[in-house]
This record gives sequence, structure tokens and C-alpha cells, in this order.
Amino acid sequence: MTAKLIDGKAISALIRADLKAEIKTMVATPGLAVVMVGDNAASKVYVRNKQKACSEVGMYSEIHMLPAETTDKELILLIKNLNSNERIHGILVQLPLPAHLNEELVIANISPDKDVDAFHAENVGKIMIGKPNFMPCTPAGVMSLLKHTGIDVAGLECVVVGRSNIVGKPMAMLLLASNGTVTICHSKTKNLAEVCRRADVLVVAIGKAEFITGDMVKPGAVVIDVGMNRSAEGKLVGDVDFDSVSQVASHITPVPGGVGPMTITSLLCNTVTAVKSKKT
Repeated sequence: MTAKLIDGKAISALIRADLKAEIKTMVATPGLAVVMVGDNAASKVYVRNKQKACSEVGMYSEIHMLPAETTDKELILLIKNLNSNERIHGILVQLPLPAHLNEELVIANISPDKDVDAFHAENVGKIMIGKPNFMPCTPAGVMSLLKHTGIDVAGLECVVVGRSNIVGKPMAMLLLASNGTVTICHSKTKNLAEVCRRADVLVVAIGKAEFITGDMVKPGAVVIDVGMNRSAEGKLVGDVDFDSVSQVASHITPVPGGVGPMTITSLLCNTVTAVKSKKT
């Protein structure tokens, strides 16, 4: 058995085409501001991709590149200016920030109404109670992939490997909201392989290259690989060993071209949502 590929690029293109059509009908052009501090090479690529995606759907975007030595005070001043800027509906601070900056404080200063990454404590709380303002970008992208592939998680055993605030925890909440039965695994989980083998839907976000192998996967499971790593040979790989897992799973996301494009598409969707829910 060879797993069917879940093509994030193709699904993302469909959603972006719909977004583009919707934006043409809107009175206000959605505006996204991306703030980047320092010179992280991976972050630069992400920022460029976000700018390109905005342009593709007819959205206004601003990129604010700040030097690595920027202080908390300077960064928060910029965020406050963007909070009050009528042209900007979504604010995204590219993580990780340099070590001297207080990430929690910075996120707390983004207006919850413009927090299109859904990292602000108010938005996280709303996700917890099932009434989100914005859907967290990567988990929302995963749910969209499942939906477009015709996979209903209701009643299924869902296992999330990883408990980060960005992916693991909100991923579990969205699967739960769709009536999945959810287990979260992490570095202290005993018998990890055994727990993974229970999963009908396995979502992997641990940041370890090709960590999940075919013998850890239930035959016929749906495997979503959120990881993005470089192998020893410099090749871009996920957290899942694609070659062995694709022989066992029914569906699998490739890396690249799986979850990645969907994360940025979710960000665009959230920015449109911010315009529509704007308090006049």
C-alpha cells in the first residue's frame, strides 16, 4: 500500500482563488503588517513568502525589518502604532525573536483584534472555549487539509506529537472541536510508538527530522507532517520518515508542499476575517 499524497499547494491555491475573489468585493482592502527583528535566514524566507502571498490575493502588506539590537520598548512602540493604523488589519511579529526580547510582552501588546497569528492570551482563551476570533494558522491549515481531503475526524483517535503553544496545543483544541478523541504526546510520554500506533489521524510537530517511522504508524492512518528540518545531506525533510510511513499510511502530507502553504493561506484568511469583524 502506498499512501495518497495530500497536496497542500493545490488545496492552498483553491482557497486563495476564493479569497482573491472575495477581496475584490470588499470595501476596505485587507492590510497585513509583518514585523521582523534581526537577520534570521529562515524567517526572511517566511516573510518573503507572506509578502508574495498577500500580493497574489490582492491584499495590502507592509514589512518592517528591525535591527537585531532593537529593544522591547522600540518594538512595542511600533506595534502600538500599527494597532492604531487604520490601513492595517492584521499584525504578525515573526518568531523567534532575538533572545534579549520578551516574546510574551511583545505578543501581549498586539491588539487581539489584529492578532492574526492567534497568539495573544485573549485569542488563545477563545480557542479553548470553542469561540475563536482567529484560527491559529498552522492548526487551521491542517484542519483545512483534512476537510478538503474528505476526512472527518469525528469519533476518530487523533494523536498530536508535540505540545508547543504554536502548533501542538491549539492543534489538539481544533481536533477536539471537530469531535476527535485527542491524545497529546511529548518528550516525557512513555511508550510513544505504542501511542502513535493507536492513531487514526497522526499529527507530528516535534522538530526532529524523520523521527516518526513506519513501524510507529497504524496501517491506514492519516499522517500530517508539520515538521520542517534539514537532513544531514541538507535536504528539506519533515518530522516523519516519508519513505517508510508512506508504505503504511492511507494519506500523508509531503515536506515541502504539505502543511507549509496552508499556514500562510490561513494567515490570509485571518486577515480577511479581521476586516469583516472590525468594530466600527
